[in-house]
Amino acid sequence: MLRPKQMTRAVIVGHKDILENTVDALHNGNLFQIEDFVEEDDSYLKIGKPFDNGSELSKQLVKIRSIASLLGVKDNTAEKQSTKAVCTQLDNCLDSLDAELDAHVEKKSMLENELKDVLSTKRDLSPFINIDLDLDLYRGYESLDVFTGHVKEDITPSLSKITSSFELFYDSHSGVIVLFVAREKAAEVTEMLPSFTFKELKVPQLSGVPSRLIADIEGKEAELLGKIDAIEQDIDALKQQYGDFILASNELLSIEVQKSDAPLRIATTESSFLIDGWLPTERYGELEQIVNKATSSRAFIYTQEISKSDVPKVPIEYNNPKVVSPLQEIMNLYGRPTYKEIDPSALIFITFPLLYGMILGDMGYALILATLSIVIKKVVSSDAIKSLMNILIYCQISAFLFGILYGEFLGFPLAGYHGTPGLIPGFETIDLIATPFAGEVIGYPLHRTHLIMTFIVATVFVGLIHINIGYLVGFINEKRKHGIFAAIFEKGSWFVVQLGIFLTVLGYLGMLPIILGAVIFIIGVAMLLKGEGIKGPIELPSILSNSLSYTRIIAVGLSSISIASTVNFIAFGMIWQPGSQIGAMTLFAIVVFIFGHSLNTILSIIAPGLHALRLQYVEFFGKFYEGGGRKYDPFGYIRKYTEEK
Repeated sequence: MLRPKQMTRAVIVGHKDILENTVDALHNGNLFQIEDFVEEDDSYLKIGKPFDNGSELSKQLVKIRSIASLLGVKDNTAEKQSTKAVCTQLDNCLDSLDAELDAHVEKKSMLENELKDVLSTKRDLSPFINIDLDLDLYRGYESLDVFTGHVKEDITPSLSKITSSFELFYDSHSGVIVLFVAREKAAEVTEMLPSFTFKELKVPQLSGVPSRLIADIEGKEAELLGKIDAIEQDIDALKQQYGDFILASNELLSIEVQKSDAPLRIATTESSFLIDGWLPTERYGELEQIVNKATSSRAFIYTQEISKSDVPKVPIEYNNPKVVSPLQEIMNLYGRPTYKEIDPSALIFITFPLLYGMILGDMGYALILATLSIVIKKVVSSDAIKSLMNILIYCQISAFLFGILYGEFLGFPLAGYHGTPGLIPGFETIDLIATPFAGEVIGYPLHRTHLIMTFIVATVFVGLIHINIGYLVGFINEKRKHGIFAAIFEKGSWFVVQLGIFLTVLGYLGMLPIILGAVIFIIGVAMLLKGEGIKGPIELPSILSNSLSYTRIIAVGLSSISIASTVNFIAFGMIWQPGSQIGAMTLFAIVVFIFGHSLNTILSIIAPGLHALRLQYVEFFGKFYEGGGRKYDPFGYIRKYTEEK
């Protein structure tokens, strides 16, 4: 569970006349990850050539994907079809469907271009719609100049000072003017117009009154939209009729093209082939059976020892129980482990929900979020979303348990605290033990708002435990990679350093000779210097900074409590406000209560999740984890729309 699946490197060798059968068997088996062959100049091994049908299959695949894109066909749940039926239908109707769809698309494109021209003309005519003047009258004069445009106000008074020989059409609603003025006065008018923020308008090269032209254009627009809508309905009908066929065809052709192009990843000679790849060791016997059955035992299969240089190339397949597998999504965000590393999925299965729960720690929010997670999990079909919802459910279980410990429900304290009433009548906090921090007293429930210093110290200790688990895992990783001595000096030295610091603190308190802690600390630093070089001692302050980083557990938790308490205070304050109308204020208080807690519920996903994730990625993983492993991606296809019959 703490290691990825053990992998085997296998090589399959055979005569070229069984290559297609071998590729077909490997693809159907979906368990062998082919290692791409890299051709070298001086090697007698060459990259293979695609199978004969590859070119035609690729053309058909491009065509079916183009059809799917034009029709807007997307993945959905559909009944599986037999490959034989799909092949028959593919040969019979692919070309006719492509031609019919092209005709619809081409006609639609022509209509849309025509509609664009119509709308452009309508847009040019719109400014003149309230001016009842034929457009032919706007041009063709020898002694008159015509000004058309927008002005901020009526220009008649200013214009009258320049000349009385003018004709002005003014739309006060839009500020559009059409001005006819004697040509000899045009220069003065041109100088006057900028003071009215004049913006010239281009007059369309049409004949007729704009209002009538626009009415005709709107009729043409409606006609074009109707035709486009009819074509879209025809296209939608094609989608409904052929949607399942397109999905099945795309899957079938993708499989066949994948198999056809497989030789491009394989080493070949004139008469033989060699396929190199990886698979889980537990399935090696299955590989032998599949290949031998497909080739009548004519192919030779053997394993290769995994060398040191091969380790970074080994593909990684997780090996976790079903309950832990959702946490693999968190691992994938950071990077899969390498082959020799411990897989921390099982560790963060415990620590991530634990830290999340410590931060949120409220029964009310936990119940709300758990319910939402279950509903989303039922509604959404995406496996990735389901995994995330499972993680959220784990976190809410933890948050609910800590909510019991903290005695919190939607920001309300369940128990009274030293005279302050709680949510449950008669339930009072039970004081148990005094702490040395600011005179705080631990009891049940744990009131975080009254134990701030205690929680700060406690979260630092939680951080130290978490970090040292990371060092312990790092010790195991180093031992596996480089041996026991490398592990002792690189990771074990951190334990010695911490022990030295602890004993030195006890020495300052007079409980031990201070020299003992100092000597152990110096020994730890020397070991660290040998194991990690100068980088190790430079990172010594990180022990303190990383530990203090865990105080965000109480800080973020208190911010959530503060928001919830404020919402409660405002909402209930409205209900009991003296002299207020109970009905109206109660309704408004309910709105405030629901809105405030809804907002805090969203924050209760984001803030605890992000901070718990940061503590995993930065403080925890930084002590042992490298990541960067390659995903195990077997040659094959998980069929969704087709099946062999």
